[in-house]
Amino acid sequence: MKILSVGLAAAGLLSAVSSVRAQSEYVTIQLEIDVNAPVRLVWEKIGDYCAITEWLDVDCEIISGDGGIGTVRSLAGGRITEVLVAQTDRSYGYAQPASQSGFYNFYHGNLEARYVNQAVSQLVYTLIYDVSNFSDRAAKDADIAQRRRLLDAALGRMKALAEE
Repeated sequence: MKILSVGLAAAGLLSAVSSVRAQSEYVTIQLEIDVNAPVRLVWEKIGDYCAITEWLDVDCEIISGDGGIGTVRSLAGGRITEVLVAQTDRSYGYAQPASQSGFYNFYHGNLEARYVNQAVSQLVYTLIYDVSNFSDRAAKDADIAQRRRLLDAALGRMKALAEE
């Protein structure tokens, strides 16, 4: 009898988790910009994990780690925490961990400098997150548009820095 009740409880939990996941609405924003500089030089100028201060005008502090995977940065006076979850010689991916309370939007970003030719590179910024917490389509679209503008401006500043 105990095994059956545990099984039913687990089935109920799985059902609840499934319904939450079914309600998620993940959005991907991917922006690209060509840069008139070799990829190695581009990444040297914009690829440090706290170089975000240069191109997004936000303060950044490494609060743990050595700059490799698992390094944690604190942005905007501690209001945002991001963990380095992927890294190559010309890219990194980060995630914002779930907060103690409230909605978790699964926020993950990736910045990459791609080789095009000896003199030209391409910067690619990809963001994925969940917009299901917004009340209606207009609110979702407004948030997506605001993030797209912010990242587009950041790519413009990265391009300017890399081409100096």
